[in-house]
Amino acid sequence: MLRICFLVIFLTIYGFGWAQESKGDSIISPMDSIANDSIEDYYVRFEGDSILMSSIELEEVYIFGKLDFASREDKLRYYILRRKTLKVYPYAKLAAERLVELNDSLQHIKKRRHQRRYTRKVQKYIEGEFSEELKKLTRTEGQILVKLIHRQTGTTAFDLVKDLRSGWRAFWYNTTASLFKISLKEEFRPEEVHEDYLIEDILQRAFAASRLERQKSVLDYDYAQLSNKWKNQPPSTGN
Repeated sequence: MLRICFLVIFLTIYGFGWAQESKGDSIISPMDSIANDSIEDYYVRFEGDSILMSSIELEEVYIFGKLDFASREDKLRYYILRRKTLKVYPYAKLAAERLVELNDSLQHIKKRRHQRRYTRKVQKYIEGEFSEELKKLTRTEGQILVKLIHRQTGTTAFDLVKDLRSGWRAFWYNTTASLFKISLKEEFRPEEVHEDYLIEDILQRAFAASRLERQKSVLDYDYAQLSNKWKNQPPSTGN
């Protein structure tokens, strides 16, 4: 029942956005031209942009410290947490992308019966595409996925089911999950929960190493400030 619960949550989020046709992103090339003959002042113009710029905005770069562990058990727990986080993050990222597509799609589908027909069609497709992978998630992987869905969407898995399905189904899904010590109402709180901070640290290191495709959290927190707060806390997965 638990695996079916997570499957329904994921399929619901993924399914609504399946038919949304992705739009091609414009490709920003390196420096296209240099204006102004002055030796001291240079301006650059990017392809597709008519405005000359005197500077180029770069992404934030984090310098990571060496991981220190108080014990072999702490080290083992951290690497287990890392393995599980790297495994389920792509599903949470996909959920966030499909939620955006869902909101865009619903603006163009006015009639309720057309929405239901659309939902049935895409859920049937997605079920055959991803159900076997989601069924393989363990209890701890499922709980991490719930937290990451909140990180990526700003909405708990419970509320997503409630909004996209019904409050009654969300209640029963949460009750079923609670039997396995999993709450679909769980939020991602790296400011308060040390394990959540470790998950964020794992993600940031994976982004920097290009192991995962970066997607910013919609939640309001600063990773650098979190690192300063937790730097004296030994890396264990306990709350």
